[in-house]
Amino acid sequence: MLLTFRSFVLIKNRLRMMKRHLFYLSMVLVAVLFSACGNGKKKSVFTPTSSGRAYEILVVVNQDMWERPAGRALFNVLDSDVPGLPQSERSFRIMFTDPSNYDSTLKIIRNIIVVDVNKDIYTQPKFKAGRNVYAAPQAILTIQAPDEETFGEFVTTNKQVILDYFIHAEMNRQIAVLENEHNDYVTTKVKSLFDCDVWVPGELTATKEGEDFFWAGTNAATADQNFVIYSYPYTDKNTFTKEYFVHKRDSVMKINIPGAREGMYMMTDSLMTDVHPISVQGEYALEARGLWRVKGDFMGGPFVSHARLDRANQRVIVSEIFVYSPEKLKRNLVRQMEASLYTVKLPNSKQVEVTIPTIVISNDSTTNK
Repeated sequence: MLLTFRSFVLIKNRLRMMKRHLFYLSMVLVAVLFSACGNGKKKSVFTPTSSGRAYEILVVVNQDMWERPAGRALFNVLDSDVPGLPQSERSFRIMFTDPSNYDSTLKIIRNIIVVDVNKDIYTQPKFKAGRNVYAAPQAILTIQAPDEETFGEFVTTNKQVILDYFIHAEMNRQIAVLENEHNDYVTTKVKSLFDCDVWVPGELTATKEGEDFFWAGTNAATADQNFVIYSYPYTDKNTFTKEYFVHKRDSVMKINIPGAREGMYMMTDSLMTDVHPISVQGEYALEARGLWRVKGDFMGGPFVSHARLDRANQRVIVSEIFVYSPEKLKRNLVRQMEASLYTVKLPNSKQVEVTIPTIVISNDSTTNK
């Protein structure tokens, strides 16, 4: 049936009215979504999903200040190199916006730093932390200071606090993903061999078993990600030293990770490896972070290891991730896999939440507790 011009105009006007009503309805829903988001609250049905990529961060700061020494001090913190990588890679991908442009679209970015310098309000610098304020998962850090000079000194002194706050937030997001999407075969195998629990990405489908040793990897051509777990007897406190760790690691890898030809095997670049104590699920662990290479070959890459004491069996359990991705960026590959190390539960360990402890930033203090 043919429409008259008058009928066509009437239908068109009705469609315009419907679109207008739908637009207003959508604006109301958006308002409800944001009003339902509170500081530190978990994601609810009314909380929008955060936007942005992993290890991407937005800095909300006055544009002029961003170019002055105080702003450059914060930029240098976020732009610092990731330790333990064979090439220079900055800790975060940095974006910035002036406060006047900090709208509802930008407020749902996953990692945000808000710079608040005001001599009329603040007498000393301090942090103010917020989680899932406008979206989830989200980490927001407000840095308050009375003046720019104090601000610059404060962020430089607290460089590691700032970095760890957002790095741990990202790794906990990966752990949350692993809880629902991990490789069940690897979890079952590690349980049967070591009586330990672990979550690793489902892409690690290639496996190898040895004496007190297990490996799982992706075997991808350009971004090979690997997980290893092995054990050896605990002798004394000297077991948890860099020298002892490197010696044991090299002996285990020589047997279980050989190269393409005889005489080739994985070994540790001890000069490029650092160790320090950390806490994993409330217990002591020795973290080793550095570079590996294949003896007699040009292969190599970064690794991260956690050596922990299995008190029930008087042995050391070492869980490790390593990456082989020649000529490619490795920051996200390493950090994605590193999250798996924090999911390892030792035999008879107390039941705790499998997350990296959040950096505690007091809203009423200038210090990190």
